[in-house]
Amino acid sequence: MGILDGKRVLVTGVITDASIAFSVARLAQEEGAEVVLTGYGRLSLVSRIASRLPKPAPIVELDVTNAEHLAALAGRVREHVDGLDGVVHSIAFGPADALGGNFLNTPWESVATAVNVSAYSYKALAMAACPLFGERGGSIVGMDFDAQVAWPGYDWMGVAKAALEATSRYVARDLGPRGIRSNLISAGPIKTMAANSIPGFNGFEGVWETRAPIGWDMKDPEPAARGVIALLSDWFPKTTGEVVHVDGGVHAMGA
Repeated sequence: MGILDGKRVLVTGVITDASIAFSVARLAQEEGAEVVLTGYGRLSLVSRIASRLPKPAPIVELDVTNAEHLAALAGRVREHVDGLDGVVHSIAFGPADALGGNFLNTPWESVATAVNVSAYSYKALAMAACPLFGERGGSIVGMDFDAQVAWPGYDWMGVAKAALEATSRYVARDLGPRGIRSNLISAGPIKTMAANSIPGFNGFEGVWETRAPIGWDMKDPEPAARGVIALLSDWFPKTTGEVVHVDGGVHAMGA
């Protein structure tokens, strides 16, 4: 018997089997959940990766910046399941000029894109999925990267993650009366496709090698995925508006 037995979970962001989102989908199925995936632009790629899951998972098209896609989400999901108990937001993007040490020169248009896709979309996805939650409510979990400090090269994506953290708290406030929890997993760096687009990402490896008191493997997304599964489960019934760090303890260490 798994901790997600009988639950229906929507997972965004599955692009490769190295991603945290893929590990979340796999573990959710192994823990008894019925999983629906979303994809945009490269649905054939998502379908190919989904075939590596323990069980088949339907895929619905979703661009979180497209109002028509968001409006249609509930109907598309209902073609596969009769509702949702959990939603995983694993979506982030920043244009090239919003990263890499160009912070003071990044134009607003690029900043707006980073904030829209990486932070505002959390609220947009929550509202699009809200009609699918029943009377018991459920859990929304997003993927974060520690926004307490300024990271080299992360620039406006760091600002977008800070906005994501604030957005999750306000979603927790406003959807709490409906029984819907909103939390984030602040994961340590994982070598994913998204990470490859961050200039200087390899520099994080040295930080985590020397500062993680319990160690950290940048090639292993499962610890972060397990955190997501825990927050999707009924084992955190009164936890909301929280940022749970799954980073080997780096966030708690001084210089």
